[in-house]
Amino acid sequence: MGTTRPAHWPMDQFPTIDDCLRVGGIPLTQLAARVGQTPFYAYDRRLLDRKVALLRGELPTAIKLHYAIKANPMPALVRHMAGLVDGLDVASLGELRVALDAGMSPAEISFAGPGKRPPELAAAIAAGITINLESVRELETAARLGREQGQRPRTAVRVNPDFELKASGMKMGGGPKPFGVDAEQVPALLRRIGELELDFEGFHIFTGSQNLRAEAIVEAHDRTFELALRLAADAPGPVRLLNIGGGFGIPYFPGDQPLDLTPIAVNLERWLPVVEARLPQAQVVLELGRYLVGEAGLYVAEVVDRKVSRGHTFLITNGGLHHHLAASGNFGQVLRKNYPVVVGNRVVGTEREVVTVVGPLCTPLDILADRMELAKADVGDLIVVFQSGAYGLTASPTAFLGHPPCVEVLV
Repeated sequence: MGTTRPAHWPMDQFPTIDDCLRVGGIPLTQLAARVGQTPFYAYDRRLLDRKVALLRGELPTAIKLHYAIKANPMPALVRHMAGLVDGLDVASLGELRVALDAGMSPAEISFAGPGKRPPELAAAIAAGITINLESVRELETAARLGREQGQRPRTAVRVNPDFELKASGMKMGGGPKPFGVDAEQVPALLRRIGELELDFEGFHIFTGSQNLRAEAIVEAHDRTFELALRLAADAPGPVRLLNIGGGFGIPYFPGDQPLDLTPIAVNLERWLPVVEARLPQAQVVLELGRYLVGEAGLYVAEVVDRKVSRGHTFLITNGGLHHHLAASGNFGQVLRKNYPVVVGNRVVGTEREVVTVVGPLCTPLDILADRMELAKADVGDLIVVFQSGAYGLTASPTAFLGHPPCVEVLV
């Protein structure tokens, strides 16, 4: 008896009519004509709205939602998200400009990331956003720049906790890390913030990303709140901000199941009265990126050749790892696994076949789908990669081999 292979979670967020995907209510073929070129990324406003509404409905109302721009910094998308969430989190001066242009209040923008340079810190101070301090050097530099500007920098401490988010795609806390200040060093840093008379906002405690196990996130939240309450004893002022990070994952690969929000929401509801009693001025923030935008995006490339090599069929497209490194398996995967992929203009098709979809780059790494069953496709058909709204174009080596650039649209 054969073993049943796990399937991708159904990608039904984009409806199919007449065997053609629709994005923002527009048939994919019509959208491609409107964009005027392939490859392109398309992001659906309706799906962005729906995901934020889902979280608002599931989580306690006191929880604030922030969008981490690094997941997708497309300016039009960030402007849309700014109208849905309570704050934006940036990780560079370029992202800060996008956040400010989006109309978000500076009081609701925070800046994280190791190695912030003096010009970045100076711009953050001038803008009046919160700087998540990640080292003693950043603290001292921010204090000096604040004096030069006649401003009191708004600061929070990014904490590298002594635990990690188990089963996360990328571990951002626990053990030696370039991110944040080790938890045991935080009290001294807090005392120095008080000595320098900087505005103290609170803590940013981030432990990991891309997690589909609710129990792991619940455990991380428990330990995060415990740590924050302990560190607050040395704070130079009231804690007004408690950013507990994110880590919420989305299903990418065969066998992945969507994250169950219910246990997470129940646990947050249990903790909020404790936090309110101990830290009465604190706003608890969930900082999410991929979870908010990842499922709302598609990557679309066109088949430019079809060939058979020693009995196996290859579909060659005009897009690949230079636009979508993650789908190629070269952005954090240890063992390459296929993203969900379909032929967007013939989703089911009249014939099916097992094919490998590759890009035009002269490297064997340029694979979008390896030995997947798809509708039979030919030159001119549109290959679609789902789950492409986060860590797509800007996380890819777009200059590699000098191929034409990709465009992005919000529909």
